[in-house]
Amino acid sequence: MKPKFALAAAILALTPVAWAADVGVSIAISEPGVYGRIDIGRFPQPAVILPQPVIIAPPPAGAVVQPVYMWVPPGHRKNWAKHCARYGACGVPVYFVRHDWYEQHVRHADEGKGKGKGKK
Repeated sequence: MKPKFALAAAILALTPVAWAADVGVSIAISEPGVYGRIDIGRFPQPAVILPQPVIIAPPPAGAVVQPVYMWVPPGHRKNWAKHCARYGACGVPVYFVRHDWYEQHVRHADEGKGKGKGKK
């Protein structure tokens, strides 16, 4: 696991569930090879793989948890129950973002700002 993602995952794991309803809590991840939550506030509506969110465990009683958008490797998506804890998203409804949408809107948007130049 890359150190930057490990820190983000640790912070998310310690974040109270009540904060999940606040869209500003999500983390924008757009480095090649770094997977996780996508802050869609600065991007158009994402193209998702499934029309309904995937949720592995119910949220705590009384908690209102908003769905999140995730860009994850296909193997993690296929076996989400095994990998959701790594992303701090087992009790959260998850929409999996399509790779082509991520490439077009997230990665290329950041390359235009000087991030990731020369990387593909």
